[in-house]
Amino acid sequence: MPEDSQAFVAEWKGKPLDAIVEHVRDGTTLRVRLLMPDGEHQIVNIALAGVRSPRASTKQGEPSEPWGEEARFFTESRLLQRPVRVVILSLPTSTAIPFQTGPNAAAPPPASIFIGSVLHPAGNVAEFLVAAGLARVVDWHAGMLASGGGMERLRAAEKSAKERRACLYANVPAAPTNVKANGTTSNGHSKSFDASVVRVWSGDQISVIEKDSGKERRLQLSSTRGPKLSDPKQAYYAQEAKEFLRKKLIGKHVKITIDFVRPREGDFEERECATVHYGGQNANVAEQLIEKGLASIVRHKRDDEDRSSEYDKLIAAEQSAVAETRGIHSGKEVSPPKQPLNISETATRATQFLNGFKRLGKIPAIVEYVAAGSRFKIYLPKDNQTLTLVLAGIRAPRSGRNPSDKGEPYGTEAAEYALKRCMQRDAEFEVDTVDKSGGFIGSLYINKENFALSLIREGLATVHSYSAEGLSWVRQLTDAEAEAKKARLNIWSDYDEETEKAEVEVDTSETGALATDYLDVIISDVRTKPAFGFSVQILNTEGIASLEKLMRDFSIHHQSPIAAPPGFVPKGGDLVSAKFSDGSWYRAKIRRASPIKKEAEVTFIDYGNQDTVAFSNIRPLDPRFRSLPGQAHEARLSFVKLVDTESEYHQDAVERFRLFCEGRKLIANIDHKEGSILHLRLIDPENPVVATDPFACINADLLADGFASIDRKGCRYLASYPQVVKKLQDSVLSAKRDRLGIFEFGDVEEDD
Repeated sequence: MPEDSQAFVAEWKGKPLDAIVEHVRDGTTLRVRLLMPDGEHQIVNIALAGVRSPRASTKQGEPSEPWGEEARFFTESRLLQRPVRVVILSLPTSTAIPFQTGPNAAAPPPASIFIGSVLHPAGNVAEFLVAAGLARVVDWHAGMLASGGGMERLRAAEKSAKERRACLYANVPAAPTNVKANGTTSNGHSKSFDASVVRVWSGDQISVIEKDSGKERRLQLSSTRGPKLSDPKQAYYAQEAKEFLRKKLIGKHVKITIDFVRPREGDFEERECATVHYGGQNANVAEQLIEKGLASIVRHKRDDEDRSSEYDKLIAAEQSAVAETRGIHSGKEVSPPKQPLNISETATRATQFLNGFKRLGKIPAIVEYVAAGSRFKIYLPKDNQTLTLVLAGIRAPRSGRNPSDKGEPYGTEAAEYALKRCMQRDAEFEVDTVDKSGGFIGSLYINKENFALSLIREGLATVHSYSAEGLSWVRQLTDAEAEAKKARLNIWSDYDEETEKAEVEVDTSETGALATDYLDVIISDVRTKPAFGFSVQILNTEGIASLEKLMRDFSIHHQSPIAAPPGFVPKGGDLVSAKFSDGSWYRAKIRRASPIKKEAEVTFIDYGNQDTVAFSNIRPLDPRFRSLPGQAHEARLSFVKLVDTESEYHQDAVERFRLFCEGRKLIANIDHKEGSILHLRLIDPENPVVATDPFACINADLLADGFASIDRKGCRYLASYPQVVKKLQDSVLSAKRDRLGIFEFGDVEEDD
């Protein structure tokens, strides 16, 4: 034997050497004399690669294993004292066990036997032994035989011997019936099919949607075992394996071959085990996973046919990973990944991130979970954070929370559509605001497409008029909804345009006309973000008179510096004193606060202005200034809405409203109350037309100038004011006739 067996293998691995067989120990173990090119002879022991025969007796009285003597005779009669060619392939090595191999393993002791192939002029003797049923295939040699197709030839020989039930295979059980001859599995499903991957459960399990039937099937990668997330030593690699599958497969077209069906056992459900190919190269994803050291192979029992159809390739991939000490075979202890920070845990925490998200615009992320058609759990890998995202401007029907909860009609369909399109996808999101439970309200983009629009187009959500009003893409939402209605998709399957119009007209209990009540008001603030709105003070009331006295006392109170109490931190909903940009102090209410930035968004409750104020300019409101209610009332125009923010006329419309109203004393009639928001018809007392036309108002003037449109969706009380509506319609016709504002180039009024 060579003194340095490792060096000998390194030098002669894969190179054919002339040799003479001097002794046959058993069918697959030989002693040969190697005739080296330099003229020297080397006596070595060879174990045939890829096969193992039964043990034959070497001592008198020692019993042989069944078929051991026959196997030895088979080899002796063909090879003993005959010239052959020997290919050295490897040294015996112990089977690698993931997570139990240290990074600095001790050097192996000198070997007494080599693994290789012995080639007779008629071919590889190992293949003939297996075909005769006198040797079994050794799975763990697949790696060294994979490159030349040697393992495939051994498998073919083994299959032939089993079919003939030759020698060792005489009592082999019949082939499993998991896969039937008609191309279906034992559970009646297709054996081979095309599909799309919709979910990655772990490093070795995925869910796919079958292309032809649309049925979802959960699959286990055949003969593959992923690291366990529950084991701290394996948790890092478990996450890496799952992420590898997500990047490679999610949303992709794949070809599935069901190798076998693992029956239900204890708490484990029946599971289909499959080989998954993807991409133009038709790559086996399990092979790639194992080769990167992100999974190990399952050691099957001898003659166990329930295994991957490409099992030998998986073995070769694992041996490559072991040789290169990749992943789970590296012996390195990697700390388990940290739990992501849930920034939607509370509204207070979410608010701290709001302004930062707004500044960033579209933020790359991963959709980690689909809770409902319009509600998602988003993961930010860069910051290791999660958040809840609710789609703005739409409402998807609620899906059932458990099997007994049926949810709303089409709620399940909306959730399933979102799951298929969004689950675990790379995405982008934008944030508009935060809800009271800490969820972020905004937009989700999948492949650059706004997913809210997709839901609306499919008839799986409706436009939420109030929240959609301030969105730049509200027109796209309403157009998509109109298309879904026209096609009668899902939610709109029973849609009747005439019935909808009738419903608007007959519902007067909630949207009926209010008694005429003219008030003197002044517009105290005009806002354009997030949507157009304004605030009014109602004049000639005790409140306004009290406000004048209060502000005098308030000004005197703040003439001398007032220090904030130690540890004072403003919180959402607090009544405070806040310094406005004019340097004066006013009563205000905290809308949201950021302890990180030490600033708060406030609303000045007596004037309606909104501003962001530093904590240093905020003080607790003295109790003596708390009794008077805020004198500013949030309001909007009755019956009409200004042109959309996307329109080139929007800025002109806002300026025209300011010209008509800002800082002026007007007369207002409350036509509707929406919570605390007043829907007002504004009247200019200096306009001479008012004396002769009882329905003349600034609302109609804005329509006549082409800077507004009738709001049929947002003002469902329209039918209760038929005479006012007639005036408004005449104003629109006037704008169209004179080609004013949005009608400059024709009739472009929204068809709603």
